Amino acid sequence: MVKSSEKSAIKNYKKTGIIAAIVIVVAALGAWGISALRSGSETSVEEAMEVVTTDAANGAELRMAVIRMDAIQNEAKALQDLKKQKESYESKLRDELETKQKELEKEKTEIEKSQDVLSRDALQRRVVDYQNKVTELQRNLTERAQSIEIAYQKALNDIQAKHLDPVIEAIIEKKNLSLVIDGRFARTGINAENLDITNEVISALDKKVTTVKMDTPQGF
Repeated sequence: MVKSSEKSAIKNYKKTGIIAAIVIVVAALGAWGISALRSGSETSVEEAMEVVTTDAANGAELRMAVIRMDAIQNEAKALQDLKKQKESYESKLRDELETKQKELEKEKTEIEKSQDVLSRDALQRRVVDYQNKVTELQRNLTERAQSIEIAYQKALNDIQAKHLDPVIEAIIEKKNLSLVIDGRFARTGINAENLDITNEVISALDKKVTTVKMDTPQGF
C-alpha cells in the first residue's frame, strides 16, 4: 500500500519532477512486490537450483573480443561527420541567441529610459510585451535545441542499425567469436593479444560508410 507521504510526493510531481514521481511509485510497487513474495511459500536455494543445468561455456572453446564504443563514436569517419553537422546547427543557434539577446537588452534599456515619459498603462504594456518576447525566445530556442538532439540521435541510431551492427556481426562471424563485450566496462590482463577489435571495427565501418546526412532539425 502506498503511504501517505508517498502519495503527497506523487501529487507534487510538478515540483519534484515527473521522473522523481515515477521513481517513488516504482519503489512503492517494488516494496509491495517483495513483501508479497515473502508472504508466500518459499523454497531453499538447493531446491531452486533443480531448474538450473550444469551446462556452461568452456573456457578452452570460448572466443571473446572487446569493443570500445566510445572510441568508435570519436574516431569513425561517419560519426565524426555527424558530430560536425550537429555542432554546426548548435553554432547557428548560439549566434541567433546572441543576436536576440542584444536586441532584447537594447529594448530593455529603452523601456527603462521611457519610465518618466510613458503613462503607467503604456509602460505596463511595453513591459508585458517585452516579457512575452523573452518567454517566446526561450521557448523557441529550447524547442530547436531539442530538435537538434532528436535529429542527431536518430542519425546515430540509423548508423548503428544500418552500418555498425552489420559490421560487428560480420566480424563476429569471420572471427568465430562467442562473446563481444563493451570495453569501457572490461578489465584485461597482459596476456590479451587480439582481444580488442575496436580498430578493426572502425576500419571496416569507415570502408562501409563515411558520411550520413543528419535530418534537418525543426526550425532550421
